[in-house]
Amino acid sequence: MTYGVSDHYQLRGRRILLGITAGVAAYKAAELARLLLRQGAQVRVVMTPSAHQFIGAMTLQAITGEAVRDSIFDAEHEAAMGHIELARWAELILVAPASADFLAKLHAGTADTLLHTLCLASQAPLAVAPAMNEKMWDNPATSSNIQALRRRGVRILGPGVGEQACGDVGPGRMLEPLQLLQAAADIFGTGRFAGRRAVLTAGPTREPLDAVRFVGNRSSGKMGYAIAQALLREGADVTLISGPVALPAPPGVRLVEVETAQQMHAATLQAVQVADLFVACAAVADYRPAQVAQQKIKKTRDTLSIELVKNPDILRDVAALPQRPFCVGFAAETHDLEQYAEAKRRDKGVEMIAANQVGEREGFEADDNALLVLWEGGHAQLPRQPKAILAEQLVSLIAERIDA
Repeated sequence: MTYGVSDHYQLRGRRILLGITAGVAAYKAAELARLLLRQGAQVRVVMTPSAHQFIGAMTLQAITGEAVRDSIFDAEHEAAMGHIELARWAELILVAPASADFLAKLHAGTADTLLHTLCLASQAPLAVAPAMNEKMWDNPATSSNIQALRRRGVRILGPGVGEQACGDVGPGRMLEPLQLLQAAADIFGTGRFAGRRAVLTAGPTREPLDAVRFVGNRSSGKMGYAIAQALLREGADVTLISGPVALPAPPGVRLVEVETAQQMHAATLQAVQVADLFVACAAVADYRPAQVAQQKIKKTRDTLSIELVKNPDILRDVAALPQRPFCVGFAAETHDLEQYAEAKRRDKGVEMIAANQVGEREGFEADDNALLVLWEGGHAQLPRQPKAILAEQLVSLIAERIDA
């Protein structure tokens, strides 16, 4: 497929600092630089010293037409504090590949390389494309580093799943250059939500019953994740607050992972303080066990009674804030769809409700869905179709209502 400069107009004139760390995937950085330049971006490359073992600086200099930087002790550039100038120059820092070592040091806030120093000194968005062996990616230390970086707003792009240079197969492959190109374009999106901040909840919640069991539901998170991707494509700055799902986060979102309704409630109220839009797509448990057993409950009786207490109402509490965002709720119903959805919209005091029928092979866990969208004085019926397409149509409706 051939891509012209009009395909990712968001990148025209943008100043992108491309960071390269030590890894076999470093060879892909040359193609990524070429694609970014083809879209009209300005690209400067900064390598870690070890990255030279995998790709030559001369190759990248020939592609970008800019000198490749790799040392903070470069007398030619540092006479006038060149690393600070470079940090201010960048509108986006994109590190691809990002090794496990680089991510660990980034989490710790070290500045022993020029690239780490720039990540600390720049106020530009920071995105990293991890690349490492699958066992390194699954290591608890790496997982902890990734979670901490996400909480700080670092965009984690990937990794992909597939065969690796060592012969292992699994998560850890760097995303392909075309995928990273799209992610960069999404970060600079200039669509209908450009300049707007969106907070979105997705997936189920799990309410612990004992050390091994929980009360949950069948939500897969597919609809919420599709909406997050659609908002990204329209230029929104997206924070995705997700319950436990088996889905990769869309490249470019700020992911906050939670498990219980109370955790989701706290994370949401914090995130919406600066939001323009809130979409409550998560299937939040209405109730939780009043008591959580510290050990596994043994099967010693024929019956077991569990007392449940009501969980906080996330959508209602956001809608009641003095300075609230535009609120979109979801209603999953087994019958009387429009009646219950409209009652929920009025009761919660929100601008829009997207209602869907749930049941056997409908709504939860499916790859397609249909929505009835209601607002004051109007409605729209979105027919059954893949959730990715449905999400784009819903986001279009939300944009119309916000602008109205």
